[in-house]
Amino acid sequence: MDFSLSHEQRMLVDTVRDFIKTELQPLEEEIEATGVLPDETARAVFAKSKALGLYGMNIPEEHGGGGLSVVDTMLVEEQFGQTTDILIRRAFGNVYEVLLACKGPQMERWLKPAIEGERVCSIAFTEPGAGSDAAGIKTRARREGDKWVLNGMKHFISDAAFADFFVVTAVTDPDKGHRGISMFLVDKGTKGFTVGRDQPMMGIRGTTHLELHFDDVELTDEHLLGVEGEGLKLALAVLGRVRLAQVAARAIGKATKILNMTLEYARDRKQFGQALGDFQMVQQMLADSAIEINAARTALWECAWGMDQGHDMRAKISVLKVQASETLGRVVDRSMQIFGGMGYSKDLPIERYYRDARIYRIFDGASEIHRGVIAKSMLKGGTKIFDPYSA
Repeated sequence: MDFSLSHEQRMLVDTVRDFIKTELQPLEEEIEATGVLPDETARAVFAKSKALGLYGMNIPEEHGGGGLSVVDTMLVEEQFGQTTDILIRRAFGNVYEVLLACKGPQMERWLKPAIEGERVCSIAFTEPGAGSDAAGIKTRARREGDKWVLNGMKHFISDAAFADFFVVTAVTDPDKGHRGISMFLVDKGTKGFTVGRDQPMMGIRGTTHLELHFDDVELTDEHLLGVEGEGLKLALAVLGRVRLAQVAARAIGKATKILNMTLEYARDRKQFGQALGDFQMVQQMLADSAIEINAARTALWECAWGMDQGHDMRAKISVLKVQASETLGRVVDRSMQIFGGMGYSKDLPIERYYRDARIYRIFDGASEIHRGVIAKSMLKGGTKIFDPYSA
């Protein structure tokens, strides 16, 4: 793979970066202070992004999306890491590829409106007893005649406050284990479906994490997404792209922004008559951060390229999820150490970045879960996930 960017890729990155800098970053302090993104602000940034053709870029052109390759998507997602998550969701959309499983009337009712930004979709997989263990879900959909009856709850559901409909996993055949899980499209406002309390978080202000409750919610076969019993397969497919884009790529983008801020501070801040950057210990921390970011970015591009070639990159996605999230944690920790008391102060955004970074090692599969995936992959197939010469 040629790791240099084409002219078109650079133009794409520059367009997204400029939009984030001029339209989104100025809104960050207000969201941090209030914890709320006003509806009128959300509509405004959506309209501007849509006018530039930046909404739903990950969706194929034949469905009305931007048609970006996986590599191009990761380049864009890295820029998304330069600002607050809620602003990215409202401006650029959160159109999950799982909606491409829509068929027939589902395309007009759910897929097309989501791509056009007319309806917001949210993923509802996580439950109190089923986070990383996606196969441990308890939400149940039972067949009653020509209908499905949905019961259960979900929590930590991002975008639930804004979403118009949800992709919900539920057990449809308890006797089949993970092959008895199906996926449903459920509109907000459906009888028996209520949105519960928000669960305040340590960081990522402005993004809601709500509970969803399903009490005898009646659905039809039109609400069944994909094939009965293949819900977990669909879930794992979408989670792979989410982990690579919204976790790994954005973590690298955030780490890069933090390192740039730290470099500027190290050049300007004086201690004992010289710049902080002149001290060897500070230089080591800066160098270590650069080394780790470079390694993670190179691995991200290589993994994205492999996906574009149609290769099975599941194990490498786990590698990237751990590598990028933990790189971000170390980079922001070093940054706070270099900034010292000012880094810990709310006068600067470093303490916010520190809080925001911590969740990256937890959501979409904790680091420990992914380390298990990596180890099992090697025990089964050898070292080929990182050694191209492995037999």
